[in-house]
Amino acid sequence: MTVDTIAEQPVIVTDRLALRPLRLSDQGLLTLYAGDARVARNTRSIPHPLPPGAAAAFIERSHADTRREDIWAMDASAVGLTELLGVIGLERLSTDRSEIGYWVAPAFWNTGFATEAVQAIIEANPQGVKTLFAAVFQSNPVSARVLTNAGFDYIGDAEAFCVAQNRTVPTWTYLRKLT
Repeated sequence: MTVDTIAEQPVIVTDRLALRPLRLSDQGLLTLYAGDARVARNTRSIPHPLPPGAAAAFIERSHADTRREDIWAMDASAVGLTELLGVIGLERLSTDRSEIGYWVAPAFWNTGFATEAVQAIIEANPQGVKTLFAAVFQSNPVSARVLTNAGFDYIGDAEAFCVAQNRTVPTWTYLRKLT
């Protein structure tokens, strides 16, 4: 794995992925994939249907100097796949804690890309935190398996509002100590 810094956010390179900041050219694929109900229903914040301009606004927010979350595109173009097959982010909760979140386009489900991206973020620890948290919907056990495979420990049940489902849904919460 190699790490380079671009625009104050590192680019993290693994065997199959470059985790890089979003680009304006990602807007089309971001709209296509995030607009898929199967993706939106497994996230807290993606609405469905995806409104016009939502992907562009997301990219713009990801570049803001005042952002609380670093967002990376999962870019697999180096291995002959698409420049964006998913997104992974770290939201700063405090100086020593962040929450990780991710999604992968359905065409790339069950290929190990989410696991590879999560493990790369853990190894790089780009925000220099001591603890990572994560929450997944209980209806999405595959995402829970990604976390446990990456060394996260289950710490309890909770609830979160899902914009696409327009309701509060049960979640599993996980923690990973990095120091």
